[in-house]
Amino acid sequence: TWAGSKKGRREFKDAFIPPPYFSARIAQAGCVFRSHLSFCPEEQMSGLVNFEDEEEVKVYLENLGIEYSFQCFKEHDPDGCHRLADYLAGIKVNFEGAAKVLKENCENNLHSESCYKLGNYYLTGKGGLPRDVKTAYQCFLKSCEKGGKKSINACHSAGLLLQDGQVNEDEKPNVPLARDYYSKACDSDFTPSCFNLSTIYLQGAPGISKDMSQALQYSLKACDLGHMWACANASRMYKLGDGVEKNDAKAETLKNRAQTLYKEQNTAMNTLTFGE
Repeated sequence: TWAGSKKGRREFKDAFIPPPYFSARIAQAGCVFRSHLSFCPEEQMSGLVNFEDEEEVKVYLENLGIEYSFQCFKEHDPDGCHRLADYLAGIKVNFEGAAKVLKENCENNLHSESCYKLGNYYLTGKGGLPRDVKTAYQCFLKSCEKGGKKSINACHSAGLLLQDGQVNEDEKPNVPLARDYYSKACDSDFTPSCFNLSTIYLQGAPGISKDMSQALQYSLKACDLGHMWACANASRMYKLGDGVEKNDAKAETLKNRAQTLYKEQNTAMNTLTFGE
């Protein structure tokens, strides 16, 4: 059985693999908290602030808020507006204020990162916004088509919603269109999209025929990018000769890589210290 099925989860040691949509949804819907250090210009951080001095840090952060507000509202700089939204969410914990800035920056400036983040806000009903999957989808499309740092994430998110069917008029999955957005993200080496493409071709879907050659191609790419379940699937294909010439050596190599990635992931999770 393939990684991703219930039986496959039992067979690959005791590891749990959620369905492709669920695992990818977690990745795209959960906004990672960014500390103030992550969106400060490097030149502002270089020896100018003593971050061990609480009062000095407090003044610095207040000035940073003034600076980003000036960039956004006076200079009308879209990047400055996005920095302000990050500041409001990450430092002030003012998600409603952040949502307003993101909405303005996406709708008026088509700022790719703001559109992507706004899509996540609509997806979860964050910042006082109503939970609106279709509006979230439109935000992801804007980001995907505009390009930018988060555009491939946005393309993937659009694909997830299309595959899920929530944004379609008939509420049925539109897998062919989802595939197009996954392909765009995978072409930019976005691992979850490559894995989702592999599972689409591995199992087939409405409008898309099962294609083991394509399934192997995307499984190998996702494996190279570090997706353990893609490695497990590719290993099994070689082991069984399913859609590819049987090759026990390649099957073993891919199996070992899957197990290595699994151990690395567990180690990384076990070393995380929350609340610090």
